Amino acid sequence: MQHRTSGWATAVQATLHCLTGCAIGEVLGMVIGTGLGWGNLPTTVLAIVLAFVFGYSLTLRGALKGGLDFRAAVQVALAADTLSIAVMELIDNGVIVLWPDAMDAALADLLFWASLAISLAVAFVATVPVNKWMIGRGKGHAVVHQHHAH
Repeated sequence: MQHRTSGWATAVQATLHCLTGCAIGEVLGMVIGTGLGWGNLPTTVLAIVLAFVFGYSLTLRGALKGGLDFRAAVQVALAADTLSIAVMELIDNGVIVLWPDAMDAALADLLFWASLAISLAVAFVATVPVNKWMIGRGKGHAVVHQHHAH
C-alpha cells in the first residue's frame, strides 16, 4: 500500500529541499577548503559535514515552526533526511572524484564550478527515486510533512 503523498511530484519536492541544504553545505565546504589550500580529503570531509548540517537545519527549522520541541524536531530531521543526504553526498562527491582534474580545480576555474553544479544535478536525479521509495513507505519527508509548518 502506498502512502497518499508518494507521487513523483512529492519526491521531487523533497529532493529539492534536500538539494538546497546539501548544495549550500557542499559549495561552502568546497569553497572554504579550496580557498584555504586544503587537500582533497579535508576539503571533501568539510563539504560533506556542512551538507549534512545545512540539510538537517532546513528540516529542523520547519519542524520547529510546526510546533515540535527541539528534541522531537531533531529526531524528525534525522529520520527524514539521513538517507537522502547520504545518497546525495555519495553521488555528488563520487562524480567530482571521478571527473578528471575536478579535484584539483581552483576557485577561479570554470571546471570547479561546472563540476560542482553538474555533480549536484546528477545527485538530484539519483536521489529522487530514493525519496519516492521512502515517502511511499511513510518515511523520509512523509514524516516531515506531518510536522511541518506550511
